Amino acid sequence: MPAIGVLALQGDVREHLHALEDVGAIAKPVRRLAEIEAVDGLVIPGGESTTLWRLAAAFELLDPVAKLIADGLPVFGSCAGLIMLADRLEDGVEGQRTFGGIDMTARRNAFGRQADSFERDVTLQLSDEADGEPFHAVFIRAPWVERAGGEVSVLGVDNGRIIAVRTGVLLATAFHPELTPDRRIHEFFVSMVKGTS
Repeated sequence: MPAIGVLALQGDVREHLHALEDVGAIAKPVRRLAEIEAVDGLVIPGGESTTLWRLAAAFELLDPVAKLIADGLPVFGSCAGLIMLADRLEDGVEGQRTFGGIDMTARRNAFGRQADSFERDVTLQLSDEADGEPFHAVFIRAPWVERAGGEVSVLGVDNGRIIAVRTGVLLATAFHPELTPDRRIHEFFVSMVKGTS
């Protein structure tokens, strides 16, 4: 089974570790470059994107992780992780940077503030056929994808807003699959890391 690191700077680290272990991956928290270079895939958890950016800068990870992504490291980002994988930001704070990798524009806090957080069932297409069961999605100060490039596959839409995308070995969701017992997205990412999806 692949070893998958969860970027342990802030956010839902423990929840992603449990989800990855549930689907049979070797999951470990990582925060130093050497630790990230030693894993087969990386999860960037939900949290607060400006805090994540500042901590990544403080740990001197911004450029090195961006290079690992450009060189083909499989990465899954949820919520703030989606923002960190976006090549472009709308409503970012001044100077805010991302790791990039996905040709998309992400809008921060697009669904509203913390008080506007919500849960609802969404339809995802993780394979050539739409998944039969809806996915119960948890949106917390969630972003959405404002625009996706032509090479980006849209895996989920909610009320006309793009909420899940994939390009190559990069996967991103606007919601938090780690906060539900449904492990399909983590299974899908593990299959991507193994090169079987």
